[in-house]
Amino acid sequence: QVQLVESGGGLVQAGGSLRLSCAASGSIFKINAMGWFRQAPGKEREFVVVISSGGSTNYADSVKGRFTISRDNANNTVYLQMNSLKPEDTAVYYCYYNARRTIVSAPFDYWGQGTQVTVSS
Repeated sequence: QVQLVESGGGLVQAGGSLRLSCAASGSIFKINAMGWFRQAPGKEREFVVVISSGGSTNYADSVKGRFTISRDNANNTVYLQMNSLKPEDTAVYYCYYNARRTIVSAPFDYWGQGTQVTVSS
């Protein structure tokens, strides 16, 4: 069973920074894409950023220039550096991996449990 464990959320003032981490445990043959989504109170979960196995990235317009995703393939970990945070960035942040558990397994989306990020004005 693959599990994703997130860390790094918290409370920060507007303009501040936070770094989120997401580490995978369990048997994994290959991780394809890694990414982050977020869900604010009363809103649907929304895409934030994704990074492919080759390192290509795609950011939501709302975070471009402020957030940076990176991955450590050796440790099956993905990071999200968040700078110049705004109150509207307040949300629960979820990491996700699209991965194959074995060489014959189909790709599957795995999700973390979520970590709260609160940005005060």
